[in-house]
Amino acid sequence: MLNLTQAVRTLECLLAISLLVQSFEFLRMQRIQQQGSVWAWQVQQAELAHTAGWLQKLFGWLYRDRIHHLHLIVRVSLAVSLFYGVNLVSIILLFASNLVLLIRWRGAFNGGSDFMTVVVLTGVLITQVATLFVGPVLAWKAGLWYVTIHTMSSYFLSGSVKLLSSDWRNGRALPYFLDGAVYGPLPTESIFRKKPFAVVCSWAFILWECSFPLVLAGPAWAIAWCLCAAVFHFLVFWHFGLNRFFWAWVASFPAIIYCSTQI
Repeated sequence: MLNLTQAVRTLECLLAISLLVQSFEFLRMQRIQQQGSVWAWQVQQAELAHTAGWLQKLFGWLYRDRIHHLHLIVRVSLAVSLFYGVNLVSIILLFASNLVLLIRWRGAFNGGSDFMTVVVLTGVLITQVATLFVGPVLAWKAGLWYVTIHTMSSYFLSGSVKLLSSDWRNGRALPYFLDGAVYGPLPTESIFRKKPFAVVCSWAFILWECSFPLVLAGPAWAIAWCLCAAVFHFLVFWHFGLNRFFWAWVASFPAIIYCSTQI
């Protein structure tokens, strides 16, 4: 069980790790964003052709190689500062930095992790702005509830979509999904290709995600569901290489566990 102070500090530290992982990944990718590659801004800037000329020039400047590199270094510094506590200036800059990166990658670089990063950053931004009017305790409670509601509904909607899909209900979707792993398609004799096992696994995912609102039944439920989620996201990282996916979602768990104690 986490009290408010523990939940806030844990969330800040996990958010810092998540942002650092993303930033270092972008820094390593700079070589494939140079002029002449398919990821170069000279290619992707066509996405802003419908916008005002001054806006195109602004983003053209922001995404120049040296400016983009400097931006990422500043982002790393701001992320590190979260280990010592968030403040209004740092969270505004991190939120703006995240928007700039989303625009650079045409709205999303890695869908789920980008969405959760925005959710957690928005929750923290809410706390810092609200603190000016209602004080830090009520402000942090509002921000943590914002993160919790978005995270909880994301799992629930993911499970609901699977529930409505006949391919997930009958187990056909699972081996197809796992065939996209970084290690290549599943072996022909893989147990996940056996229909009874695939059906059981698929329904386990469906029921777990659809029942995620049960985290509000109490801290024991929240911890159990979050532990399952952590294992799930780690396996996704292990099999699909989505390291940022793991940290982006785990950063929301302190909010869930804290809010489970408030009902």
